[in-house]
Amino acid sequence: MIDPTFLDTPLYRCEALEPDLGCSVSIKLETANPVRSFKARGTELVASLLVDNGARAAVCASAGNLGQALAWSGRRRGLDVTVVASRFAPATKLHRIRALDARLELVDGDFDLARERAAAVARHDGIRLVEDSLDIETCEGAATIGLELVDAAPSFDTVLIALGGGAMATGVGHVMKALAPDVEVICVQPLGAPAMTRSWHQRRVVTTESTNTIADGVAGRRPIPAVLDDLLVVADDAVLVQEASIINGIRMLLDHAGLVVEPSAALGIAAILENRDRFAGRHVVTIVCGSNVDLDAYHRWIGAAPTGRP
Repeated sequence: MIDPTFLDTPLYRCEALEPDLGCSVSIKLETANPVRSFKARGTELVASLLVDNGARAAVCASAGNLGQALAWSGRRRGLDVTVVASRFAPATKLHRIRALDARLELVDGDFDLARERAAAVARHDGIRLVEDSLDIETCEGAATIGLELVDAAPSFDTVLIALGGGAMATGVGHVMKALAPDVEVICVQPLGAPAMTRSWHQRRVVTTESTNTIADGVAGRRPIPAVLDDLLVVADDAVLVQEASIINGIRMLLDHAGLVVEPSAALGIAAILENRDRFAGRHVVTIVCGSNVDLDAYHRWIGAAPTGRP
């Protein structure tokens, strides 16, 4: 069901990163596709099943990347898509949603307020609410990344996964536990958006009043209980990283790998930067999950003075 343009993404050893990180690093590149993120792996499944079942419309809340992906998958299949997003989301993400012919509704709040509004639209219009990470198709789509890692990678010790709602972490994590159980699955979240990581450590849902991070794609406040249950089964650890480390990771991926990435995609590199001893001598795979960046903000991040060794 997934368009091949989103599958078999590049996976390669990036030796240029290794002297600064102190470990072997392979990159799984999920940005070289029409929506510049991994999200379409899941929305391809969602949209295909909706159309097969006679649906004509769907709505989702999005920090930006899911909305683009659902708009792309829906347009290919004649599905009317509504995306609810924060008006404070990166302008480039909002522009791409509109360009893909989705109806875009903006709310004066964060992603969790957009989730509430999307649910209200679904009830009012009688259409399917697509909930990232809760809908199993979004997790199954992300799980194909794990299948490709297992099939293509040489022996590796650890996979670092950006943690937001949890679709990628639970999808890839389940594959690792089933097919490569010796691989350590580590989820990474910003210190300024810690709800899911705190929930994992406390083994119960922990919410926060606000978020404060440049990594907008993972900035949720209210974990979904069913997703946390899955995460507790498949994740070996969940760590928090500082904003300075995320910015350093963005800069390193540009300087050493020639990659323009959004902050969420640099979380894996940030985790290594903050704990080089933990990863020393290991072969680590980091999933570069998105490259939809606001250019003005990006130029500020890469132009800032280096923040030094975390």
